[in-house]
Amino acid sequence: MLETERLYFRPYTEDDLDFLLSMSSDQQVMKYIGNGSVWTEEETEERLHRFIAHLHQHGYALMIAMHKQEARPIGHAGLIQQLVEGVPETEIGYWISRAYWGQGLATEAAIGWRQYAQTELNKQRLISLIHPLNTSSAAVARKNGMELEREVIFRSRQVLLYSTSPLV
Repeated sequence: MLETERLYFRPYTEDDLDFLLSMSSDQQVMKYIGNGSVWTEEETEERLHRFIAHLHQHGYALMIAMHKQEARPIGHAGLIQQLVEGVPETEIGYWISRAYWGQGLATEAAIGWRQYAQTELNKQRLISLIHPLNTSSAAVARKNGMELEREVIFRSRQVLLYSTSPLV
């Protein structure tokens, strides 16, 4: 589907539970995801099924990010349909396993998904929802051509909404 210089992306399958669990059970990875706590195996399995269902429903979803050179999964990234304050939005999401932090892979993935969404799906407005203390993700959003638009309440939490273009 999508490839960047160092990554390619593939849909999640049921066989990816252990990989997703390796990220969702890592306190540092989960620090700014949802309520900031790790997921149980049952919660992780439920989310895996949601990722798979989202792909079938929308034609895009979070997908496994595979490192080309190492031929192994290093995180996930992709597009997620969200409802933000009653408005349907397409979010670029990204998580990278801690062993791969600081290598520019989240930025590479985010830029790849922005380009895909704009050229293949004709989506000009894209967002990223970011915890206010997650300065690394905010830096990725800015490198991806996004600007801080506003603070919003999303799933009962205050987050920063970065976008490629203001909501009109």
